[in-house]
Formats: sequence, structure tokens, C-alpha cells
Amino acid sequence: MVNVAVLGYGTVGSGVAEILWKKQSHVNRRAGEEINLKYVLDLREFPGDPVEKVLVHDFDTIVNDPEIRVIAEAMGGLEPAYTFAKRALEKGISFCTSNKVLVEAKGAELIEIAKEHDANFFFEASVGGGIPVIRPMIECLTADHFDEISGILNGTTNFMLTKMDQEGVAYDEVLAEAQELGYAERNPEADVEGHDAGRKIAILASLNSEKQVSFESLSMEGITKITNIDFEYARSLESSIKLLGSARKKDGKIYALVAPFMVPSSDPLYAVNGVYNAIKLHGDMLENVMFYGQGAGKEATASAVVSDIQDCVRRLGRHREILWSREPAELGDIMEYPFRFLVRVKDEGEEEQGSGGPTVGSAATLKAGVVGGKLAQFAAALGGAGRLVAPRGVTGEAAFLTKPMSEKELNAAIESTGVSVIGRIRLA
Repeated sequence: MVNVAVLGYGTVGSGVAEILWKKQSHVNRRAGEEINLKYVLDLREFPGDPVEKVLVHDFDTIVNDPEIRVIAEAMGGLEPAYTFAKRALEKGISFCTSNKVLVEAKGAELIEIAKEHDANFFFEASVGGGIPVIRPMIECLTADHFDEISGILNGTTNFMLTKMDQEGVAYDEVLAEAQELGYAERNPEADVEGHDAGRKIAILASLNSEKQVSFESLSMEGITKITNIDFEYARSLESSIKLLGSARKKDGKIYALVAPFMVPSSDPLYAVNGVYNAIKLHGDMLENVMFYGQGAGKEATASAVVSDIQDCVRRLGRHREILWSREPAELGDIMEYPFRFLVRVKDEGEEEQGSGGPTVGSAATLKAGVVGGKLAQFAAALGGAGRLVAPRGVTGEAAFLTKPMSEKELNAAIESTGVSVIGRIRLA
């Protein structure tokens, strides 16, 4: 029998306990050992809950018990999770977690400590909830070099963007609905500003590069500036708008960011809607592979944590090598990476506006007499850009599709021509 402990009895922690209790025979059979949940750590009391029989309030009770072989953490935040993880691993107790903040900041260090003490530090549930992507990357797809990882890594923002796209709901309204349904926190900044997705893509980029890609070093744009008009333009391009985390390799450097992208209907990420997540890898051998499923939630995330517990039990006394060092990876300046952009600018002259459904125009038609001098100059500065006619009823603006160019080049074109930008979105 292998004794384990769970830290935190919130949404995920209670889900882990329930799986260990209710699916005991199945879990044990797959682990190859009987797993006994000996302790659950939480500061609160839970009268009438089955957890009362194993509830403790002091981590020392757990870490100093020689019978405890595996600890699963579901508290969140950097502290005290980091201190608890370090103390456990230094005693040879394997540790698994769903905590993306802990993994992103301290993952490489904790892997080193685990190796020194013949233990394991596993964190499948920290990215994508119940979607298995980390174990496939480090165990199943090791013959490939991945030059791009991109995905929908946050269910809250994907729910919001789906509602805006399919139902025409305004941003403020859909945020209130997401909060009411429990998808978004009262302070939604971590989701809507891209921080949650940023930590997850940093973890995946670190594992891919085998070096440290820091969350603080990433470029992050959220969804707060996306409007229903942006979706009208997206539909004209047979696309939708998704918040993507992306890490791309080019010339030995990693270019990583979180930002809204227009995703074409030919891309499998286009059809990922609601609270679902998906992560797409592009390798030099298998080309594209995608992992899809519930990226958050009690049952999905707890399932991934229990899988890590089982893996820790199967490997007791044997460290599973995970290549991730604390050496910083070489990052490229995302401002210099080429993307295509859709750029909406003010058109005070309102030439050719509201003339029907959105269509893409040819750069050859961008003459001063048609679209006005400033807009023609802007199109020329972009190297010849296709123009989109504004959606019916929208006046006072023009939209252009650029050729692949860096954001530095785009900013230079904006500055040199003096156009007033309403918004810009990258094309996937």
C-alpha cells in the first residue's frame, strides 16, 4: 500500500480525493499498487464531509510521516506551494501539482531537486487541465523537434470570444455572464489580459527548448479591445478570433506571445469553442498534432492530477528524466517576427464605406482618387495591402490586410503616414 496526501480541498483538491475514494479499484489497478489517501491538508473545517477523517491543518504532519510517498498539491499560488514542494522532494517524497504559477516559476529547480533525491516532480494538470500534452511531449514524441506550439489555453476567454462570435454579445455583457457562470473571477485580469495563457505557453516553451522561458519575458495582449466589428471582418475572411498562446522557433531563437489571432476555418483551432482548450504542435517528423479537451474544471483537472499520482507510484524510487534546465532560453524580439495583420484605421473622408458585405480589395485599386491620399499612402507604406470594405452600417473606417511583416515595420508605416489606428489583429 502506498500512502499519499493532497494539499488543498478546494475545487481540484476535492476532485482528486473523490476520484481516489470512488474509483479506488480502477485507480489501484492502473497504478499497480493500492493507493491510500492518508491526509488532506486545508486550513478550513468541513463538517459532515468524508474528508474529516483524514483532514489535517499542519504540513509538518504530512512531510514528517515516513509512510507518505506521494503528495499532490492543488492550492495554487507560489507560496506556500513552493516551500512545501521543496521540503517534500528533499525527503524523497514525489510531488505532483496542477499549479501553473509554481511550475512556470520553479519547475526546473524542483525537477533538479527531485532527481537528486530519486523522486519525481510531475505537473501534467498545470497546462490544459485534463488534456494530456506534457507527458506526450516528454515521453511519446521525443523523435520530433517542434518548431511551433500554439493553442487555446484559457477556457474563460474562449467562452467569451465564442459568445461574441456566434451570438453577437458585447464584451462587457459576455464578461458578466462568464463571471455569473463561474468561468471568470470577480477580478478577471489573469484571464482576459492573457496572463493565465502566458504561464501555460511559457511552461510548454520551456519543455520544448529544455531551458527556461520566463512568463515575465513574454509579450501578452488580452481580449479587452476586441469588438463585434472585429468579428464582422473575421467572418469576411472565413475566420474567427481566438486568444492563442504561441511559441515559435526561428534561427535558433524562440518567439513567444499571447495575443488574439484571426484563425482561418482551415485550421483545426477554428472549431474549438466554448470553454474547451486545444494545443497544436508542429514537428519536423509528424508535422501537425493537436490535443483537445476540457482545459479546466474539477473533474478534468483532478483526473490529470490522479494520473500523475499513479505515475509517481509506479516509479517509486526511480526518477523520470525531464529535460528542463534553469538556463535562460534565447528569446527573439516578437516585434521583429513577421505576421500578417488586419489593421483598422480611421477614414475621416468615409470614401467607399458601407457599400455592402465585406470583401477583400486589390492593392492595385488603392489610388488616391478612390480611397483618399492618406489611406493610399498607408497601403503603399505597407508594401501594397489588400483593403476590406467595412461591414454594412459601419462608417468612418477602413481595414487593410498586410503582407507578412514585423510589428516594428507596421508601426513605422503608421507613424510615417499619420493614420489613426482603431485596432490590429494578427492572422494565424
